[in-house]
Amino acid sequence: MKGTMSRSLRRLITDYGMVVVLLVLGGFFSILTIEDQSPVGAAAARDLMSQMRDLPGRSGGVLIVGRQSAEDAFLAALLEEELKSEGWEVFEVVLGEPPDARAVLQRAAQSGRTLGVIAGTQVTARWLVFSDVKTGFPGVGDPVVVEPRSYRWPNFLKRDNLINIANQIAVIAIVAIGMTMVIITAGIDLSVGSLIAFSAVLCCWVIREVGGALQASWLAMTLSCFGAILACGSVGAFTGGMITLMRIPPFIVTLGMMLVASGCAYILAQGQSVYQVPDAFVWLGRGADVFGIPNAVLLMGILYAGAHVLMSSTRIGRYLYAVGGNVEAARLSGVPVRRVLLFAYVASGLLAGLGGVIMASQLKSGSPTYGLMYELYVIAAVVVGGTSLSGGEGRMLGTLIGAFIIAVIQNGMNLMGIESYTQKVVLGAVILGAVCLDKLKQRDGK
Repeated sequence: MKGTMSRSLRRLITDYGMVVVLLVLGGFFSILTIEDQSPVGAAAARDLMSQMRDLPGRSGGVLIVGRQSAEDAFLAALLEEELKSEGWEVFEVVLGEPPDARAVLQRAAQSGRTLGVIAGTQVTARWLVFSDVKTGFPGVGDPVVVEPRSYRWPNFLKRDNLINIANQIAVIAIVAIGMTMVIITAGIDLSVGSLIAFSAVLCCWVIREVGGALQASWLAMTLSCFGAILACGSVGAFTGGMITLMRIPPFIVTLGMMLVASGCAYILAQGQSVYQVPDAFVWLGRGADVFGIPNAVLLMGILYAGAHVLMSSTRIGRYLYAVGGNVEAARLSGVPVRRVLLFAYVASGLLAGLGGVIMASQLKSGSPTYGLMYELYVIAAVVVGGTSLSGGEGRMLGTLIGAFIIAVIQNGMNLMGIESYTQKVVLGAVILGAVCLDKLKQRDGK
C-alpha cells in the first residue's frame, strides 16, 4: 500500500509538478510587483462617471481635460458621450498642455460660464492650473476636480504584460517542439539558433532581391518565408543523414551545422541587417486579429496542439519514444530507426526556420545576429519541461510549460529591475535544478 502511494505521488509530481512551479512563480512575481494602478480607457470613464453621479448637485458645466495622446482622446470621447447621454452639460474638451487648459478657464471666466466639474486623468487633474480655480479664475465658480481612482494590482498580471510574455516566448516555444522530438530520441540539435538567423536573413533577402523589396506582394512574401523554412528543413535533413548514415554523434554534427548556418547568414547579409521589407511583413509577428492575441501566439498554440496529437496518438510518435528508450530494442521490433531520426531532425530544422520567419516579422528585418544563444534557451525549455536528456521520456505540454517558466522568470526579474547578469545566474540555476530532478527520477525508477 505504501509503495503504491509513493508511486502515485511520484507520478503526480511528474505530471503536474511543472504546472505547480509555474503557478507558484506567477504568484510570487504577482506579489512582488503590486503597485498603484490608474484606470485607462473605458474603465477610467466608468470610474469618473461613478464619482460625478455621487456629487450633490449638477450645477455648471463639465470641463474634460486630457493630453494629446490616443489614450486620452479615447477616454475624453467616451466620457463626453456618456455625460451627454445622462443630461450633463459638457463645456469643452481640452486635449493639450496646461497653457491650453488655462486659456479655456480664462475664456470661461470672461464669458461668465460656471463650471461644476473638471474631469481629467491622474496626470491632468493634478496640473497646478487646477489647484485653486476659484481664486485664479473668478467667475467660473468652485468646480470639483475629479480623476480616476487608483487601485492596487500586480504589474505582472496586467493583460499587456501577460500577452507580452506569450509573444516573447513564441519563437523559443515553437523551436522547442522540434528540439523535444530530437531529445526524446536521445539526440541534441545545437544548430537551431543559427538556423533562426539563417531563416530570418534568407526570407528578408529574397523579399528584397526577388520579391520587390518594399513593394513586395503577399504572395512574394509568403513564398519567401516558405522557401526559408524549407531551406532550414533541408539542413535538418542533412544533419539527420550525417547522424544516421555516417553514425557521427549528434553533438558534433549539429555543432558543425551551427557554424555553417551562422556563416551562411553572415555571408548572405554581408554582415548587415536586411530591412527592405513591406510594412505588411509584420502581420505574423506583431499582428493580433483574434481577441487581441498575437498571431504568433495563436500559431504557437496550434502547433503545440498538433504536436501533442502526433506524439500521443500516432505511430511516428510512438516510434520516437521507442528509439529514445532503447534504440537496439526498437530496431529489433521493426522500428525504422533511421527514418525516425531523420524525421526528428527535419522537424527541428523546419521549426527553427519557422521561428526565424516569426522573429524577422516581429523585428521587421533579418539579421545574422538573431537567435544568438537561442539553442541554449530552447534546450532549457525542453529540459525544464521534464524531457529526459537520456531520451525516451518527455511531453509537449511539459515543454510548453518549461518555456513559460523561463519566460516568467525573465519577465518577473525585468519588472523588479534585476540586471541581466543576475538573470543569467538564476536561469543557469534553474537548468541545473531541472537536470538534477531528471537524474533523481531516473534513479528512483531503477
